Amino acid sequence: MTDWLDIYRGDAPLVIGLPHTGTGIPDGMEAHFVSPWLARKDADWWVDRLYGFAVEMGATIVRTRISRSVIDVNRDPAGRSLYPGQATTALCPTTTFDGEPLYRDEVPDAGEIARRRKRWFDPYHAALSAELDRLRAAHGKVVLYDAHSIVSHVPRLFDGELPQFNIGTDGGVTCDPALEAAVVGAVEATGRCHVLNGRFRGGWTTRHYGRPAEGFHAIQMELAMRGYLTEPVRLAPDNWPTPFDPATPLIDDLKTIIAACIAFASV
Repeated sequence: MTDWLDIYRGDAPLVIGLPHTGTGIPDGMEAHFVSPWLARKDADWWVDRLYGFAVEMGATIVRTRISRSVIDVNRDPAGRSLYPGQATTALCPTTTFDGEPLYRDEVPDAGEIARRRKRWFDPYHAALSAELDRLRAAHGKVVLYDAHSIVSHVPRLFDGELPQFNIGTDGGVTCDPALEAAVVGAVEATGRCHVLNGRFRGGWTTRHYGRPAEGFHAIQMELAMRGYLTEPVRLAPDNWPTPFDPATPLIDDLKTIIAACIAFASV
């Protein structure tokens, strides 16, 4: 653990990645953003708390505390779009999901992007890779569960209302079909709406680490935030984020899903 990177080591064959729950903005950087609130607006709010139970199930958790507006550790470091032809954000985003400018004046240039990548992106992925290798060696196979959430309506990114559970395996490329089926089955049992490989097919992390033939099985779960918090009609500094409810029924659903991932990799 460092001042910005949290690693909780477990012995189960499961690593949960939390790339977007951080809200940290390094000293000297806040002044460059339009506002600190805007720079934190698109965080995956409270997802680290939603999956807090997973430590007791033996899962390993790797989490960065750095805001995704500083650097997004779930983007291709080469700058290639994950969703060609669709709106998305960059390695060092310059706008929010709603298209609002993040910076007051100059946006990060190539040199600054490289500095941020070396400082935060590379160590995060070094830690993630090390934990996956450790558990793959111990179990023969390991699941990387990349955990995310987003507000239910973002017109710039997708039409209409996002399903509650958005499962991404890049069209079945990043994991064994048995894991995909197990997660889909656990989600279907909740009775909540879901989609497999819809708008969110899996980010760079899922696509980079998912090598099922080698025993590395990766899956992304994007949750619609309405399942565990109240979403204001319009997000503003005085109403966002809304408080976390530790009694949300969604936690029980997630326990079932995580148990299915562990069971798959334990066989």
